[in-house]
Amino acid sequence: MKTIFSGIQPSGTLTIGNYLGAMKHFVDLQEENNCYFCIVDEHAITVPQDRLKLRENIRSLAALYVASGIDPNKSTLFIQSEVPAHTQLGWMMQSISYIGELERMTQFKDKSDGKEAVSAALLTYPPLMASDILLYKTDIVPVGDDQKQHLELTRNVAERFNRKYNDIFTIPEISVPKVGARIMSLQEPTKKMSKSAENQKSYISMLDDEKQIEKKIKSAVTDSEGIVKYDKENKPGISNLLTIYASCTNESIETLEEKYADKGYGEFKQDTAKAVISILQPIQARYYDLIESKELDDMLDQGAEKADQVASKMLAKAKKAMGLGRVKKKK
Repeated sequence: MKTIFSGIQPSGTLTIGNYLGAMKHFVDLQEENNCYFCIVDEHAITVPQDRLKLRENIRSLAALYVASGIDPNKSTLFIQSEVPAHTQLGWMMQSISYIGELERMTQFKDKSDGKEAVSAALLTYPPLMASDILLYKTDIVPVGDDQKQHLELTRNVAERFNRKYNDIFTIPEISVPKVGARIMSLQEPTKKMSKSAENQKSYISMLDDEKQIEKKIKSAVTDSEGIVKYDKENKPGISNLLTIYASCTNESIETLEEKYADKGYGEFKQDTAKAVISILQPIQARYYDLIESKELDDMLDQGAEKADQVASKMLAKAKKAMGLGRVKKKK
């Protein structure tokens, strides 16, 4: 049995891209693996947040995890800030991380570009991410393409710690889903779909209703060729819709190309919308049952307790390896 860790920031309602690229796969992974799914709220505050909205988003994300099929009896679902070991080990990981390698992170460059001032936490985000993963002896981290660089840094920092102090950390492997790993914007299909995008037509929220989904897919940018064919370079819009459709139905892209070989974009878009709606409707029904319930709080309390027991033991090992704390004298 492998140990798997994944974290998602509560910085807004998840998109269909988050679901197809990550959460859908989590449901399958939990059946035969020891899974930790973390709501990384401390990562969210690397950029300014409204405190009330943040709390709302944390709860909403937890409900979406469960509504999507994450079973707290099979997986450990918890909130990062409720397990203190994460920030404690994060500080220790900072002490063996180098400013140069942190400044080379693409996400830091993107988020700090053009800003007069950015928080120090935005720069030191990767060591905290490393601590999230290393606390649980993680074997595999399922991520999108945009997080591979951070995972490589996690591996480097873990190896550095093991060489310098004691060989206690498992070096995690990176897993990127073959289909649906990177769902793109509906309006700018060369860019990743993002829940923080200003143009709401560019993404489908997991809580969008049927009419909103149909409207957004109908207005999705395509091309004038009129041929439903996967060609990421020349037909990024159609290729993105094919990826979404295939991921929702578990049909291959080749099968869909054949199915719509003699049909126009209108019918293809309409059926893509139906596929998205069919996968989101049962999730939304369960979500609205959970969001105001004590059941959700009980699940998160249970998850925090389970995570804390494991994380505290690894933190103690890391502290001992670095020489932190004191040795108590015997009488």
